[in-house]
Amino acid sequence: QVQLVESGGGLVQPGGSLRLSCAASGSIFSIYAMGWYRQAPGKQRELVAVITSGGNTNYADSVKGRFTISRDNAKNTVSLQMNSLKVEDTAVYYCNADMRVGVLGGLRDDYWGQGAQVTVSS
Repeated sequence: QVQLVESGGGLVQPGGSLRLSCAASGSIFSIYAMGWYRQAPGKQRELVAVITSGGNTNYADSVKGRFTISRDNAKNTVSLQMNSLKVEDTAVYYCNADMRVGVLGGLRDDYWGQGAQVTVSS
């Protein structure tokens, strides 16, 4: 069984920082892109940041210059450092990984974490 487990959400004041982490575990053969998405109340889930296995990154325009995504391929983890947080960053943040799983790596699919609440409020 493969799972993604997130940690690090919480409540922070505007201008503050938070760090989200996500660890993939189970019968993982290989991990391609890993990323973070978010969903605010009443809105669709949107991409926040993504990082390839080679370290190439892409960010939503709304978070460029404030958020930094990183990964540790040896530990199967991905993190999101969020600085200068704004009220509009409030959302549930989901970890995502494009993975090939199983002993022989025969199944490739998208996997999601359970979500971490990030609330930015004074």
